[in-house]
Amino acid sequence: MHNSILALLLFSPPAGGQTPNPFIQLVPLVLIFIVFYFFMIRPQQKKQKDREKVLDNLKRGDRVVTIGGIHGTVAGIDAEKKTVLVQVSDAIKITFDRTAVANIDKQESGNKLTTKE
Repeated sequence: MHNSILALLLFSPPAGGQTPNPFIQLVPLVLIFIVFYFFMIRPQQKKQKDREKVLDNLKRGDRVVTIGGIHGTVAGIDAEKKTVLVQVSDAIKITFDRTAVANIDKQESGNKLTTKE
């Protein structure tokens, strides 16, 4: 009994030339998968859902920063093409993919647009 408990806890083959239990050999792999899921996969999925929620709530007048570091104000949103029209200065408007928005600096009051202006 004592040897069986030690073999289970230490994941070592039982003494006496017996063949190891295949279940005991799979336990470390299952534990590694569980650790990866809870410490890497699950937080990444939650972060992705939060990012999608922020991008879905993007509206005209929001100050944004793109993944390229361009600061501007959302001038329009084309939901069909999934693009955002960002006004960089008075005369310059640039079209980006909606996913190119890295973060929102400040949300001002504005209407959520569904068509491009």
